[in-house]
Amino acid sequence: MAIKDIGRPRHDASQPLLAIDEPPPYAVFNPDGAAPILLLCEHASNRIPRALGDMGLPHHDRQRHIAWDIGALALAQQLSLSLDAPLFFTNYSRLVIDCNRPLSAPSFIPEVSETTEIPVNRDLSLAERQRRIDTLFTPFADAVARRLDLIEARGDRPFIVGVHSFTPVYFGRQRPWQVGILYGEAVRFAQSLIRGLSGESGLTVGDNEPYIIHPDEDYTVPVHADARKLPGVLLEVRHDLISDLAGVAAWGERLTQHLKSSVGEAVLAPNPGRSSEQGEKRR
Repeated sequence: MAIKDIGRPRHDASQPLLAIDEPPPYAVFNPDGAAPILLLCEHASNRIPRALGDMGLPHHDRQRHIAWDIGALALAQQLSLSLDAPLFFTNYSRLVIDCNRPLSAPSFIPEVSETTEIPVNRDLSLAERQRRIDTLFTPFADAVARRLDLIEARGDRPFIVGVHSFTPVYFGRQRPWQVGILYGEAVRFAQSLIRGLSGESGLTVGDNEPYIIHPDEDYTVPVHADARKLPGVLLEVRHDLISDLAGVAAWGERLTQHLKSSVGEAVLAPNPGRSSEQGEKRR
């Protein structure tokens, strides 16, 4: 199937994907943070490498949630400062490659996101696909793994927290939650967060909602947390609640309190094992 004409040639996979003046694939904020928490923000940016042009998408689509988790980076940076925790975040859009998906997932390099076609991702050659993996996915994944190796080598057991946001409406369905906690094996840590947040008046908290963690659809929790027997969760905050500085500050304060409390609780008792899955797989 021919790719839609996007006004410039497709990226030549024999050439670098990123120009010398473009940002690196990931960045680290507060690298010397002392908290026993490693923060990740895998959908931090909607930036597209210049070599891919506009990916065949109009400007308004590149600003939508399909391109990034709106407000997630600002919230992650707020948490990094208030918790004194290091934060690793990506510098390019999940439309180019999704750093929270396994390589086999259809949404790893999506041809369609929700109902929007991503023309430049159709009919990719193996070389084009591998260039994106080598340039953007592997450096981020390896950097996180190296940091976890260093933390464990000094005898510490880090808590891994991915910071995400979600849309108020998905495929026409209104979502009732303001925040969700997604988890696999870290039941005690996750349930402590859910109990704490649910105790606040006016909050509807998702327990493995609006998504579930699944090894076919997720990377951070299954690989960086569960496979290492480390406690790990994803925080999902509805993006209209963190779309301005006031919202980021309010949710940063709320989540800081609950993360500190839940980390303390989880340290004191063993993990009881995974509960039943309730949410839906990512699409």
